[in-house]
Amino acid sequence: MELKGDQLACNRGGREVFSGVSFNLSAGGALVVTGRNGAGKSSLLRMIAGLVRVAGGKLTLHGGDPDIPIAEQAHYLGHLDAMKPALTVGENLQFWTGFLGARGDTESALQAVDLAPLADLPAGYLSAGQRRRLSIARLVAVPRVIWLLDEPTSSLDVPSQTRLAALMREHLGKGGMIIAAAHGAIGLERARELKLDSA
Repeated sequence: MELKGDQLACNRGGREVFSGVSFNLSAGGALVVTGRNGAGKSSLLRMIAGLVRVAGGKLTLHGGDPDIPIAEQAHYLGHLDAMKPALTVGENLQFWTGFLGARGDTESALQAVDLAPLADLPAGYLSAGQRRRLSIARLVAVPRVIWLLDEPTSSLDVPSQTRLAALMREHLGKGGMIIAAAHGAIGLERARELKLDSA
């Protein structure tokens, strides 16, 4: 399986964010997107996730399901941890697994991010780091081949960063792919780098 971007261009609000961006990523591979603020790191991830229109170039997934858009074969973890504060931690994850069209193992996913003891707690009581971990639990509960991670270690303490790195390595070991936007190390030593320059 291979995800390929060929001469991609992105426009936001009438301004060119980037152009001529190319990359290829095979199963089991990771790509860390770097660059200054405003260079388009988040926009590139959102483009692959189907949230931003491809203004130029071509994005293809060879070896994936040809009847399903790339966005539906990917998980997008953005800056905002989307959840309903009145629902419990467990109910939030159950909502997302249903919304994403799967019967995911929510209990195991919560255990993977060390939130199982808080399953019955309303999500509104979670700290920023705990909310981030609940968002990461979606990646575990509903298997998808591509993980698009925007500053994935944001708000995470060191033990949680270590736990996330282990989950990412496990995903890659199963043939998954990861594209992460980051300003620093995220625990994937063998990841390739794609550097974006500000327009």
